[in-house]
Amino acid sequence: MSFQAPRRLLELAGQSLLRDQALAISVLDELPRELFPPLFVEAFTSRRCEVLSVMVQSWPFPCLPLGSLMKTPDLEILYYVVDGIDCLLSQKVRPRRWKLQVLEMRDVDENFWTIWSGARPLSCSPEAMSKRQTVEDCPRTGEKQPLKVFMDVCLKEESVDEDLSFFSGWVQHKRRSVHLCCTKVVNYSMNILNFRNILETVYPDSIQVLEIWNMCWPCMVVEVSRYLSRMKNLRKLFISDCCGYLPSFESHGQLVAELSSVFLRLEYLQMLYIRRIRFFEGYLDQLIRCLKSPLETLALTYGSLDEEDLKWLPWYPSLSQLKQLNLSHGALRFIRLEPLRALLEKVAATLQTLFLVDCGIGDSKLRVILPALSRCSNLTTFCFHGNDTSMDALKDLLRHTGRLSNLSLETYPAPRESLDNRGRVISELLTPLQAELMRILREVREPNRIFFGPVSCPCCGTSPIEQLEFKFCLWGRPA
Repeated sequence: MSFQAPRRLLELAGQSLLRDQALAISVLDELPRELFPPLFVEAFTSRRCEVLSVMVQSWPFPCLPLGSLMKTPDLEILYYVVDGIDCLLSQKVRPRRWKLQVLEMRDVDENFWTIWSGARPLSCSPEAMSKRQTVEDCPRTGEKQPLKVFMDVCLKEESVDEDLSFFSGWVQHKRRSVHLCCTKVVNYSMNILNFRNILETVYPDSIQVLEIWNMCWPCMVVEVSRYLSRMKNLRKLFISDCCGYLPSFESHGQLVAELSSVFLRLEYLQMLYIRRIRFFEGYLDQLIRCLKSPLETLALTYGSLDEEDLKWLPWYPSLSQLKQLNLSHGALRFIRLEPLRALLEKVAATLQTLFLVDCGIGDSKLRVILPALSRCSNLTTFCFHGNDTSMDALKDLLRHTGRLSNLSLETYPAPRESLDNRGRVISELLTPLQAELMRILREVREPNRIFFGPVSCPCCGTSPIEQLEFKFCLWGRPA
């Protein structure tokens, strides 16, 4: 007999039981563990809210993954689920079957329900198994351990999402017994007052990814610094100035000092992204030297790197094990690149991704870093498009990158000789030059994916280079 037959019988049993709602509620304490997931799904689908409330009080698993069922916020069902949890929390002696530790509001793998039932699924993704293991391993230090509500926060507008607003209000009244846990918090445009209210509600130790796209004003820097110091488990920090505001020069040092003092407390930070933040110029070394642990990813994009900033990067232990480095859209044209060469030499054994897109690196600048670049033996992605490079310099570059056998994606600018006086590519000139460059590279190795100039993807017609660059900009998001 296949595994599908007994599972179908469980579903039928659940449907039959729900026909008598009073009976269903009365037998929950004696209901077999395996019947809970299919019965909960049936009650959720048919909106038997009172049954859901009582089922929560007898839930026999550590995690209730409600988010995989509730694709869009449903305040009525949330109310009944929370009401059931409140009934549990109010009891001095907790029920015998109570194992609930986590209310999962994120949209996890749909097989999650089958896995938690204890039945062997026909197919089980590694991702789902990982999430199951994570919750099962959640320690229970005592009978009064706070219940955790897991959800991601993405703030795009002035108003807060219904489900976030609902749980924020609930957690504020149940602060000792319920923690709102958000592994990822993203703020695109919410003002500092509303953003502060959200940060006050979220349990700070739960935040592993923090993205702030509107780090425009000094008050935002000060407020964020205050809350950053509490995020002991932060792995990724992304800050960007989307409005182009530049504070007075006198306040630059003060703003950097605010963040630097916080960096001393971020013991687990692995990924740092600084995008279009102009007040760091000339002060970057103050931030980097405060990092407690080695970074895996450093991205300094859309800003002017001061020569002093670049000068000190090779000397800090926190940058000795970089796997991803992105200095794209920075003003390197008038900066000596010997420090960048020294940094590449330092991370040659670990570096896997290097973005030097539209950096103003000409022929003479390129030759400075070539010897170090050819030693990055583990490099899998190298993006260099958008720079002003001659055909001779590109030939030299390919002779060096040709030694990198692990490269799976590489992008280069169109040779200067293939451009018109406005910088646009002349395809008739690019085609033979590209063929010659490919011949030079194939003398050493066969490339995997390689692009010259603004070449569209042959499969979909879009620019894969721009998409890849954006993905790297946000690299590190939890899967």
